[in-house]
Amino acid sequence: MSTIDQSGTFNLGGRSVKRLGYGAMQLAGPGVFGPPKDHGAALAVLREAVASGVNHIDTSDFYGPHVTNQIIREALHPYRDDLTIVTKIGARRGGDGSWMPAFSREELTAAVHDNLRNLGLDVLDVVNLRIMFDVRGPAEGSIEAPLTVLADLQRQGLVRHVGLSNVTSKQITEGRGITEIVCVQNQYNLAHRADDRLIDDLAHEGTAYVPFFPLGGFTTPLQSSTLSGVAARLDATPMQVALAWLLRRAENILLIPGTSSVSHLRENLAAAALLLPDDAVSKLNRMADIAA
Repeated sequence: MSTIDQSGTFNLGGRSVKRLGYGAMQLAGPGVFGPPKDHGAALAVLREAVASGVNHIDTSDFYGPHVTNQIIREALHPYRDDLTIVTKIGARRGGDGSWMPAFSREELTAAVHDNLRNLGLDVLDVVNLRIMFDVRGPAEGSIEAPLTVLADLQRQGLVRHVGLSNVTSKQITEGRGITEIVCVQNQYNLAHRADDRLIDDLAHEGTAYVPFFPLGGFTTPLQSSTLSGVAARLDATPMQVALAWLLRRAENILLIPGTSSVSHLRENLAAAALLLPDDAVSKLNRMADIAA
């Protein structure tokens, strides 16, 4: 058994994927905009991830824009049969790198075709609709109009499965009235745990939950004396402990930590083999109360 196999598996769109995957966002330039500083290093990270057993890659054509998908295609195409590539639509980038909603039928349709072209695919495995009512987090509002467009593209055979990102429980319920929702992608980590109840509900229903910013984010990485203390005790890094805690938190959690470094990738994947004692888990669980 390889290290990553110890993370276990979960169903995503009818396929069994390793619970520790890879997020491609950091393959683009600073601010997820423009090309990477080291194109060769970006290719190497992707190839190392797949060689290490990763079979779930998260991306989007608005990373760059277009940059990460083009790098994924260059590094990995033709793709292994067991590789699931998940992308997302619903946003676009301004010339200054800003993030803006892109919910019209024309924008959503173009986004699906852009992802297909840049990834070199005839059909997308899973497409998450990114809700942009508030870029800071989920905000209520009907998602019927944009999700109906994505469901139409699914019926046309361009998309196999649909997920939602940056959404509330109410929006997930609304979405299920339009099409099957195979995954939810929201912000969640040791310190940001607003989705605790949602994760448990989705686990009960057999739906995957994919936390973004599992390590705290680009500019605000997780920092805690509790986290550092547990890591020192286990001879691990704080980020490995944070990932191991997420794997233990619920069986439906699929991780997609990102990096542009092969050494950092290996460090992240090693978290699959890290066993957290019960007393360490209890200490880590209380981090959310301290952060609040």
